Amino acid sequence: MYNSKAVIAGIVAFLVICTSPFWANFGSGDYKKPEVVLPKKPECVESAEFMRAEHMQLLNEWRDQALRYDNRQYVSSTGKKWEISLQNTCMKCHNDYEQFCDKCHVTNNVDPYCWTCHILPKGSK
Repeated sequence: MYNSKAVIAGIVAFLVICTSPFWANFGSGDYKKPEVVLPKKPECVESAEFMRAEHMQLLNEWRDQALRYDNRQYVSSTGKKWEISLQNTCMKCHNDYEQFCDKCHVTNNVDPYCWTCHILPKGSK
């Protein structure tokens, strides 16, 4: 094979350049979990662990169920029935947008599109 040394060197250089952002941040551990203000009412539609990891998927599922299939009732894993509504279910307890939603979204550089249709709670942005 002609120029095999140059090809191998090119592949190695390519891999080093492409993975450099990962290596530059490796072991820094500077991410700090945001301290959110939790609501006084501890009951939520699902467990806290589930909601931290899957809340956007749940909200997307709720949107589809409510708007496309006219299903306005959610049955949680505990068997309790909840109204499918961001404003009337979620925001009833999580009403401080800046201290709850915004803290995590800003920390993780996430721009949710919920507020293109829904109204921000009073006292927020």
